[in-house]
Amino acid sequence: MPAHEDLAAGAPWLQLRTTPQDWDDADGDLLLRLYGQAQWIRSFEEYVLELAGQGLVHGPVHSSIGQEGGAVGSVLPLRSDDFVNGSHRGHHQFLAKAFGHVLRPKAGDLPALNDDVRTVLRRTLAEICGLAEGFSSGRGGSMHLQWREAGAMGTNAIVGGGVPQAAGFAWNQRHFGTDAVTVTYFGDGAVNIGSVLETLNLAAAWKLPLCFFIENNQYAVSTAVGEATAEPRLSARALGFGIPSWRVDGMDPLAVHLAMTEALAHMRAGGGPTVIEADLYRYFHQNGPYPGSAFGYRSKDEERAWRERDPIELLRGHLLRRGLAGEAELKAFEDDFVAALREIGGSFLTEDRRSIRESAWPDPAFVDVGVRGDLSELDGSRYEEAETFAGQLAERRFIDVVSDVLGRRLETDARVVVLGEDVHRLKGGTNGATRRAIERAPDRVLGTPISENAFTGLAGGMAIDGRSRPIVEFMYADFMWVAADQLFNQVAKARHMFGGHGSVPFVLRSKLAAGTGYGSQHSMDPAGVLTTAAGLRVVAPSNPFDYVGLLNTAVACEDPVVVLEHVDLYGSTGTAPVDDFDYRLPVGRAAVRRVGDDLTVISYLSMVRRCAEALDITGVSADLIDLRWLDRASLDWDALERSVRKTNRVLIVEQGAVGTSYGGRLADELQRRLFDWLDAPIERVTGGEASPSISKVLERAAIARTEEVVAALRRIVA
Repeated sequence: MPAHEDLAAGAPWLQLRTTPQDWDDADGDLLLRLYGQAQWIRSFEEYVLELAGQGLVHGPVHSSIGQEGGAVGSVLPLRSDDFVNGSHRGHHQFLAKAFGHVLRPKAGDLPALNDDVRTVLRRTLAEICGLAEGFSSGRGGSMHLQWREAGAMGTNAIVGGGVPQAAGFAWNQRHFGTDAVTVTYFGDGAVNIGSVLETLNLAAAWKLPLCFFIENNQYAVSTAVGEATAEPRLSARALGFGIPSWRVDGMDPLAVHLAMTEALAHMRAGGGPTVIEADLYRYFHQNGPYPGSAFGYRSKDEERAWRERDPIELLRGHLLRRGLAGEAELKAFEDDFVAALREIGGSFLTEDRRSIRESAWPDPAFVDVGVRGDLSELDGSRYEEAETFAGQLAERRFIDVVSDVLGRRLETDARVVVLGEDVHRLKGGTNGATRRAIERAPDRVLGTPISENAFTGLAGGMAIDGRSRPIVEFMYADFMWVAADQLFNQVAKARHMFGGHGSVPFVLRSKLAAGTGYGSQHSMDPAGVLTTAAGLRVVAPSNPFDYVGLLNTAVACEDPVVVLEHVDLYGSTGTAPVDDFDYRLPVGRAAVRRVGDDLTVISYLSMVRRCAEALDITGVSADLIDLRWLDRASLDWDALERSVRKTNRVLIVEQGAVGTSYGGRLADELQRRLFDWLDAPIERVTGGEASPSISKVLERAAIARTEEVVAALRRIVA
């Protein structure tokens, strides 16, 4: 018979409950603050539901009524330099953090409704209603609340979507020598999501000061916790990652406060992440003013039982019992707040209070402002081209130049961090790109677990916070699909979504590997997909000299930039600097590699060289334009227009599959802009329909190379 031995968990898992003595011992001012803020949040939420019922809130309203105890209990011990972020149901946490930032409590009194509190209420209400005075100028609405000055770093409509970013905030806090922490709030529905579990692992491995606060409100929309998981005690997730965790009654604000106080002591002392699970209840349905019982997934008896444990009534009872406040005082406190709230809300409405005043809305011209920045951060840059470069040049391997410029950026800027899978090992990662970076700043070359969604989001959080400038490496471009939420929903949208006020200095390096035998899931050209995201800038260097200038510009840019690389180029050689790696190339400037009269050939990355080879073979006289910048906002339309007006014919060349083609979108735009100058339809060279296969023969058939360009040129001139 085999021997069995019970294994002990590597981290504590605690149930915390308050006793009557805890309530007697609790500081009176603490109870006044807990009650005051909880009551303010409750009244605010009730008023928002009232406005929604009148059709004055465009979009959903995910109220937190019933969950105030978890918010105020956990946020009250935080400082302004501590960060929070949350989910689509985040009014209560946002308000608690904002109140904590502006309030200066007076001993023995309930919180004062001062001008700063009124401003918080006004701007929050305006944001929920989509108005110009909102924190994000009305763009974020109910689900995207951010006030960075208060440490409220943004709520998030993607379930679990904000959790990886919180790890980035926490990394910055620790790296820059503070004892500040981050709390990321999410619900029971997010606990089983991959990005959350990936981030739990990453935070534990790196001992980040991050609290995962689970608001277990019993239902993900209408699906009960017990239906979604075999272990409904959600804090048990922490045990698998060696993270200490607390399970607490979320309807008891004091219990939550005590649990958070213990968790904060652990994190501020350098102990790493924590998990708190607060069992609580949302009184209303996922969205709107109706209870869950109205939709049939909860019973009225269940709802009644939870309401009998209301956190505000619990606090009120202890205030009265201990003589800290009287009934009349508490009634006046609530009435004064409601009156102020209605006054603020009424100022946005027409005289009949049936609609929003026209002057309160954002200007429609603001619609695209802040999708990306104005590039003023690049003012004063030293721009160079190889033809006029005064420094020493030599024939050098592409990948060695990649390594040199990455190392130089870490050497000269303490904010730059490189992260990705295996970047810290193998003498420079899987291709040698980070070799110099490891030599120059090994503490800022972070090898991550295999978890693209988590470490992309972590880098996004670093960038949104602003103290770091992360350079993320994807081993293969196909992995962007694994990290699609963080790349497209989070990083690409953050600047615009939160009002265009902040910046996102984020760089993603990723290689294309078609032709290397790595098959369908490691060989795509992602340019056509990446450039659909308005907030991303995309560069595609075709030679080592350009790589230096383009990477430097990407790192200096306050917008997120994707730098595409091709393995065909890594082993190739070209003219490159020997010791000057500080110049830049301007955003939006293409390079004309050949000059001719018969045709305009447009390409990028390794296909630029193959186009040049094809022109030599065929003798066709053509302008060969190396785009360098691929995103819509950064295309060099001046260079394209000059060439097309001269040649009146266009051939767009790319290597990848026709279904994810970049050239298709470019051809559409060229035809709409320059139709009168075209003498023939735009021609294109692409790969086939299917992804490249492992078979050498089938892979070659699936991608475009020099031979396909030669055939296209001969067809056109014929």
